Amino acid sequence: MTIHVAAVDLGATSGRVMRAVVDAGSIDMVEVARFPNGPVQRADGLHWDIEALRGHIMEGLRQAFADDPLITSIGIDSWAVDYALMAGGRMLAEPFHYRDERTARGVARVHAVVPPDELYSASGIQHLPFNTVFQLAAESPVRLAEAETLLLIPDLVAFWLTGHTICESTNASTTGLLDPRTGEWNEALIERLGLPRRLLPPLVRPGETIGALIPEVAAALEAPVGLVVTAVGSHDTASAVVGVPMTRPDAAYISCGTWGLVGLELENPVITDAGRAANFTNEGGVDGRVRFLHNVMGLWLLSETIRSWEAESGRVDLGPLLADAATVTRPVPTFDVNDPRLLAPGEMPSRIAALITEQGDAAPASRAELARAILESLALAFASAVRTASALADRPVSVIHLVGGGALNALLCQLTADRAGMPVLAGPVEATALGNVLVQARAQGPRGTLEDVRRLVAEQCTITSFSPRPVRVTA
Repeated sequence: MTIHVAAVDLGATSGRVMRAVVDAGSIDMVEVARFPNGPVQRADGLHWDIEALRGHIMEGLRQAFADDPLITSIGIDSWAVDYALMAGGRMLAEPFHYRDERTARGVARVHAVVPPDELYSASGIQHLPFNTVFQLAAESPVRLAEAETLLLIPDLVAFWLTGHTICESTNASTTGLLDPRTGEWNEALIERLGLPRRLLPPLVRPGETIGALIPEVAAALEAPVGLVVTAVGSHDTASAVVGVPMTRPDAAYISCGTWGLVGLELENPVITDAGRAANFTNEGGVDGRVRFLHNVMGLWLLSETIRSWEAESGRVDLGPLLADAATVTRPVPTFDVNDPRLLAPGEMPSRIAALITEQGDAAPASRAELARAILESLALAFASAVRTASALADRPVSVIHLVGGGALNALLCQLTADRAGMPVLAGPVEATALGNVLVQARAQGPRGTLEDVRRLVAEQCTITSFSPRPVRVTA
């Protein structure tokens, strides 16, 4: 059976629309459109330019249907935690960006009512200052009172296309308001926090149909009447984990892009004091699996560093920079990539240099050395997170799959293998879009297991292996 689908895959720095043809033995996926995405500064803080994003999505889907009139389904994934408050079918304001500084006051307000240990027990979610629960606590009371519902970003896109108001479960799990044991909204926690229950829509699971395209949307896209939007792992990491070609039980994964999500796929959550101390999270996965993982700041550190350099002196090409970083022979200092002072945009090189000098080391003397320090530090954090996940879940790990944009960064992959002391298998780069596509295809045709899906990915995608080398002593 041959199935034609389209995938909307939205990341924190760029988005894309893909079209794909899937049959029993092959996946043919083509990028139709790619567009920039990022924060915009408004008078009241940092937001997403959501209307520009909407226009890019519609144009990309129009092109997908022009290229392949046989498409029968659309799936949507995006970053987590951010949302739009809705009333009367319209947004009350642009969604805030998770890096907006307002979230700090939300943390204090939530913890004044529910202490951190109790919040972790109730949600299983690691502490990140921008989790949805904290954002809601920082909201204007007037806007909360006016709002009828809340839509996370992929659910907002689905609403534009279908008119249906839902919340897909894997993304719902990142809000801090879902019970990880039942997979349902945590009614007791929501009541305790004084949040309006009406804001949280009905949950749908990956593979379920959200609804058919609104007729005027179908006409604008020149899409077939009755074409459906299918729920996928709408948190992009949930889709990425589907696209990880794990074929053995002792594998860990790193989904590496703007963020590095490092962890294991489990059958049940691990909600312990040790898990909370290590800041590990239990997020929902496809087929009821648990994504037991830790967030690492990711390639944001390098891209934001390059952006600062380009603002000073013009274009910086990533390829030559990484080539120069690979030739650095003297030890470079490592630093804590998850230091909260690195979360906000702007002036990344100077902030990293300040962290390094603060710990008693000399700041890197060149751009190549700073890039190498960033990648060494990321590799150290990735390896540490893999070891911690293994210990917390009591599951041995002997191989790491690294997917996403980071799979193209050979130096990062090699350094991660070195630091972890085990092989790193890099690829596929488009694991998130693949996971999106394959969940749709499975919903449209014969239903196999996740293991069946991953075997197909392993057979169809190019995987590059990096074997560990002795680790150099760093400053």
